[in-house]
Amino acid sequence: MLRPDPGAEGTVAKAREAGFDAQSYPLFLVAPLPWTGPEPHLVDAVMFTSANGARLGGAQLARYTHLPAFAVGGATAQAARDAGFASVESGDDGVQKLVPVLARQGHRNILHISGRDIRTFDPQGLRIVSACVYAAVERGNAEDLLALLTPGMILLVHSPRAGGRLADLVPLDRRSHLHIVAISAAAQTNCGEGWASASAAPSPNDHAMLALAAGLCE
Repeated sequence: MLRPDPGAEGTVAKAREAGFDAQSYPLFLVAPLPWTGPEPHLVDAVMFTSANGARLGGAQLARYTHLPAFAVGGATAQAARDAGFASVESGDDGVQKLVPVLARQGHRNILHISGRDIRTFDPQGLRIVSACVYAAVERGNAEDLLALLTPGMILLVHSPRAGGRLADLVPLDRRSHLHIVAISAAAQTNCGEGWASASAAPSPNDHAMLALAAGLCE
């Protein structure tokens, strides 16, 4: 598992429950950033695309907890509830499928609680203001990561940025006995070529990723 903690801890726990010999080597550390959002009366709804946004948004999130929240994935939705949002709706098919849900419910002015590195997406006519509340900072190095890798190992890649960093750290001549399971097609593409296999989960969540990993073990 290459994702940052605490997400990595949760994925490792799920993997072990499913019978895997699982460990983590996070490629990033996440840390909160100071931020200022719009006045609450100017916002119709709040959108979370990462659980880290809800976990690291801090006391300022309380200004918006009376608004409906929309989250990508069940873990992100639970983090939003833990942050105090009472009305939380989640979708498991990525932000591009979540935006039309907000539009259909009549929301037009959306506060997107996000990290510093945001993937672009089509707002589909909505007015979306992003507030960057955390940053993912690179950690680890090629030497330590390569020392952990053994033939047949499956690497779970939870973001396009993690895929690109993995490609930077693992040289082509060390990839042919390693398998990639990525959370999305973009994450898979960023991992580059030369792996024993590389696949993208049909839905962006741990359950789908671990199902693909189980198939590789068979």
